[in-house]
Amino acid sequence: MTEVRAEAVTPTPEPAPLPAAFKGLCPRCGAPGLFKGWLAFADRCGACGLDYTRFNVGDGPAALLVLLLGAIVVGAAIAIQLTLAPPIWLQLILWVPVTIAAVIGALRVAKAALLGSEYRTAAREGRITPIEPKP
Repeated sequence: MTEVRAEAVTPTPEPAPLPAAFKGLCPRCGAPGLFKGWLAFADRCGACGLDYTRFNVGDGPAALLVLLLGAIVVGAAIAIQLTLAPPIWLQLILWVPVTIAAVIGALRVAKAALLGSEYRTAAREGRITPIEPKP
């Protein structure tokens, strides 16, 4: 009789959510390579094969960042205007590039965090169960 042995596979622990988002790591195995470009996700993890295309990040991170960073930038611009009273052209030269850089810089982290959150909670697209007619 031939004995078949199963090899013990030690699972890799999932990375912590925030460091994984900042470093662009796979939410399952922690391998680098979540992104194939600056903001575009790769199709799958090169190490564990997790399919990133099944996650729907959508526009949530962009909308959240525009609201949060918009409030911070507007508050800072108002504070500087009231304390220093610089000319409006100086405010524009200062805040437009700061806002663009902050949104683009934080968008990568926000997208990675949302994908990681979807993975951890096993989030799926909502489905409506049809109601069966009563006889």
